[in-house]
Amino acid sequence: MTSRSIVLVRLAALPLALAAAFPSTAQTLLAQAATESTLQELVVTATRTEQPLSDLVADVSIIDSETLRNSGAVGLPDVLARVPGLEFTRNGGPGNSSSVYVRGGENRFTAVYLDGVRIDSQSTGGVVWEQIPLSQIDRIEVLRGPAAAVYGSDAISGVIQLFTKKGEGKPTPYVGVGMGNHGTYTAEAGVSGSAGAFDYSLGLAHERSDGFNARPIPSANPDDDGYKRSSANARLGWNFAPGQRLQASFLASNLNSQYDSNKTKDDRNHHQLRTLGLAWDGKWNDVYSTRVELNQSNANYSTTPDFYMTETTSRNFLFQNQIRLGIHRLTASFERREDELHNPATKNAADLKRDRSQNAIALGYGLNAGPHTLQANVRHDDDSEFGGKNTGSVSYGYAINKEWRVTAAAGNSFRAPTLYHRFSEYGSGNLHPEEGRNIEIGTRWTRGQSSAGVVAYRNRVRNLIIFGAAGPCPSSFGCYENVGRAEYEGITLTGAHKLGPVMLNGSLDFQNPHDLDTGRQLARRAKRYAKLSADTMVSGWNLGAEMNASSRRPDNASGKTTLGGYTVFNLYASTKVANDFTLLARINNIADKNYQLANTYATGGRSLYVGLKWAPQ
Repeated sequence: MTSRSIVLVRLAALPLALAAAFPSTAQTLLAQAATESTLQELVVTATRTEQPLSDLVADVSIIDSETLRNSGAVGLPDVLARVPGLEFTRNGGPGNSSSVYVRGGENRFTAVYLDGVRIDSQSTGGVVWEQIPLSQIDRIEVLRGPAAAVYGSDAISGVIQLFTKKGEGKPTPYVGVGMGNHGTYTAEAGVSGSAGAFDYSLGLAHERSDGFNARPIPSANPDDDGYKRSSANARLGWNFAPGQRLQASFLASNLNSQYDSNKTKDDRNHHQLRTLGLAWDGKWNDVYSTRVELNQSNANYSTTPDFYMTETTSRNFLFQNQIRLGIHRLTASFERREDELHNPATKNAADLKRDRSQNAIALGYGLNAGPHTLQANVRHDDDSEFGGKNTGSVSYGYAINKEWRVTAAAGNSFRAPTLYHRFSEYGSGNLHPEEGRNIEIGTRWTRGQSSAGVVAYRNRVRNLIIFGAAGPCPSSFGCYENVGRAEYEGITLTGAHKLGPVMLNGSLDFQNPHDLDTGRQLARRAKRYAKLSADTMVSGWNLGAEMNASSRRPDNASGKTTLGGYTVFNLYASTKVANDFTLLARINNIADKNYQLANTYATGGRSLYVGLKWAPQ
């Protein structure tokens, strides 16, 4: 056995060793509340079909609507940063460029869906997080670990599904307003409900902030960098026959945010996001069900006064079949994805307009037999540029008893280079898809309201696309090339425990995302980070406190610039102030910690937000 194999065996065995060595201390481990949701809650992200959370082998977290309402967060990455195994960076304040790293993987290694609609950028690769309005999101599911055998290209590190609200019961309107420092104001309104066979949910929101000086360096404009966002969503459903449902969803978001590139100009980002989804769910009998989806997303980005524009259009067609036979579950899916990129000409680059498509067939098998749980998937993608790509995954769980469960999983994945990577002035037609291979093992303990878990993983990626020296592309400045190899390995510890009236939650991550060729730690990813929270109810008040901590990180690939570690404390509270009114208050960074998520970019310091929402019961 090689030394590398020995290291891998030790890493894989660590969760079981910890569980065996410290069973009495398991209930004192702290984990993110979102991870410890009710085990009978239904989840769709792991296999693309509804399953109870208790039946899953996959490493999944849920952020429900109540958690989102009470968070007081202003951006989606801020919420995701509280989930175990996830980090985020941002160049300045809300509205500016953000990245989310799942298990240390690149931002483009996470597939993101909104009400089943795929969101992606064929320019940078991966979702543009600042385009998505948190105000329209009602629920989030996070899958850690590769899922290319289910979702195809991009799901090398994980999958994040975002859901807007589904209408239920009598009409329920709401109106909310809020304000905070940095000249921040928010307003939202909407209504949801159902009438007979129809259900509906509509929402509108507007937010603005004067911001703060996001780049306090001599070469940048010293003005405050604010943002304005307007968004709307609609989700409509019709149960037109027993077991038959049609659903349509729409979301629109416009974002205008400021950034600094020099001393004098008022540089601005302009983002537009549009998603449209149509789905038909048919349950034909107790054995056979189908789902048909037609989806499209448009993600556009431009800048002024120096003009640059990129427009991505993605279309998806999915026909999914599911057969349930006792303890067995089989799925067969046919999917087509079409991507288009348009970069209008600038003074430095010619007009770029390209497209591509992928056709795929995917098969899945699930088994729940007593203490045994098995999930296996295979998929073949046929790309119009690269030809065929095969992926597969298998995961197994065994319940030792009512409290203890162990799991193991392995799978491969890929990410096709973006159209910009291949056809821009910096692109190369010789680029190949990035490819990953992942293994993981874990254990979980649950007793009443206490729980603890450990997951160890290793994901190796080859053909990593980086921006390198001048080469075969037209630009003399540099070209994209397949020269990188990276390894993302780590351990995530989670747990929850109710101590009297206080619910404690938290997670602790040890990871080593590094370049296999140079050995250097990957940029803006810490080797250690932790999240802790405590929630309680006192005299009608929901009170909470949380801590986010991170060790130091390199700012770039060379490792010459280091971002210092930090620990940030936040407080939040909410209460009913009248029959139908709820008051929310949140203080972020109560100690006014000065820290950076990206070199030369500031964070907002201590901030206060107060909101009032009317929602008749």
